[in-house]
Amino acid sequence: MPKPKVAFVCVHNSCRSQMAEAIAKVLAAEVFTAYSAGTCIKDRIDPLAVAVIKELYQVDMEETQKPKPLQSLPPIDILVTMGCNVSCPNLPAKHREDWGLADPAGKPKEEFVKVAGLIEGKIKDLAQRIREGRLAGL
Repeated sequence: MPKPKVAFVCVHNSCRSQMAEAIAKVLAAEVFTAYSAGTCIKDRIDPLAVAVIKELYQVDMEETQKPKPLQSLPPIDILVTMGCNVSCPNLPAKHREDWGLADPAGKPKEEFVKVAGLIEGKIKDLAQRIREGRLAGL
């Protein structure tokens, strides 16, 4: 069975969803393929998000990722919204969930570190649920 495709979506695709994509590629690449996108993208990833992910996971998102619109996503299996009340009616998925994460944009670095830790825990949980076949629709 091929790995499921997971899309992390938030409004600007410049912070939480980018962090989730990067962390997932480090921690869950053997379980699912990670993507991120936004509904109203910014022109670059938040510099503090870039710094924190580089520091914690040794991934330079400026080299490996960029903000992308929803239309750039391939057909996905799992849609994860990051907590910004994004509705994606035109984005079909077999499973959807919202992670309810506060946006750290404009806040101190410590908030980005905190959000990265929350994302890491949620990615590990998602990967475990996929491994165990506990997601409806998959």
